[in-house]
Amino acid sequence: MLRAGHGLILIVITLLAFGVVMVTSAGLTVGQDRAVVLEDVLLGRTTLLAVMAVVCMWMGSRIPVERFFYRTDRRHSPIPWLLVVMIGLLVIVHLPGIGYEKNGAQRWIKLGSVGFQPSEVAKWGMVIVLAWWATRRAAVMDQLLSGFAPPMVLVAIVSVGILLAGGSRWWHAALLFPPAALGFIGMVLVSPYRMDRLRAFFDPYQDPQGIGYHILQSMGAISGGGLAGRGLGNSIQKFGYLPEDTTDFIFAIICEEMGVVGAAVVISLYACLLWCGYSIIKRVQHPFQRLLGLGVLLCVGLQAFINIAVVTGSAPTKGIALPLLSSGGTGWVLTAFCIGLLVSMDRELAMREGLEASRHQGIKDDEAESIDETALATA
Repeated sequence: MLRAGHGLILIVITLLAFGVVMVTSAGLTVGQDRAVVLEDVLLGRTTLLAVMAVVCMWMGSRIPVERFFYRTDRRHSPIPWLLVVMIGLLVIVHLPGIGYEKNGAQRWIKLGSVGFQPSEVAKWGMVIVLAWWATRRAAVMDQLLSGFAPPMVLVAIVSVGILLAGGSRWWHAALLFPPAALGFIGMVLVSPYRMDRLRAFFDPYQDPQGIGYHILQSMGAISGGGLAGRGLGNSIQKFGYLPEDTTDFIFAIICEEMGVVGAAVVISLYACLLWCGYSIIKRVQHPFQRLLGLGVLLCVGLQAFINIAVVTGSAPTKGIALPLLSSGGTGWVLTAFCIGLLVSMDRELAMREGLEASRHQGIKDDEAESIDETALATA
């Protein structure tokens, strides 16, 4: 019988395989040999990263989530160590010789030939930490200073969602809105490139060769695909027109080459992933597992939603990748691993339900045997 966990595995593998094909297609150059393209698909770096992601998902599916992460003995809990690693990596990324700049942002650590993004480690680690905090502090989560405020030092929108689900009050989250709004306005006013992004969002045609270029090329790719698309590998915009075509704007290339049909398939895969995940977390009994699963789904769902909104011109440009599709190593591996934790929860549910069914069947067999013995005695 196909379970929700099996569905998650199939969806992740499908997204990764589709990602390998589309990233390779988006990375094509004019005159590139078809044999080289096939070799890249089968043996390239992107394929290797996809295989690593599948392996990490399998590893995550074998971790007993509650026993491994949620321990009552703080001395043996991995959560403090996870926090140390997260904070340490976020500091190390700014050290000369270790952290390096890419696309105007200092957010990569490179050790030899291996590079990764500490922000991805912090993002997924924070999901685990906040689920642990909200479960351990369940008795005081309805209090501002004791429950809601402390983890707000390290939070974002996903964190707020987890804390609200853990028992915090809505008005606690509402208190963040005024300072967040003022902070947003201040950051925009003091940063010219953020102002340009907002101007491009409201009217990209005022500067089509400047600040509006990116979003106009993205929408040109989407409209050029039509219903069925130009065909796999036949995108025009990827040949020097659309920036970041293998990363943040991979969805535009999917729309151009695969059309509305391809876009609908991608969106449906994400919807099915969220549905399978939700069907698991609504059945788990331990609050830590429920909140952790919710955090994973919020991260994947919000990231996919924001990326598609940006690519289609429905939101200002923001460097957020499409989960399991946009080219990336750290994101693929950690996303797949955390989805593997949901699969692990489903495995535990299956084992528990199997034991309960066996126990129930044993009781029914005992009752039937007792009835037969009574009938024989009466006869």
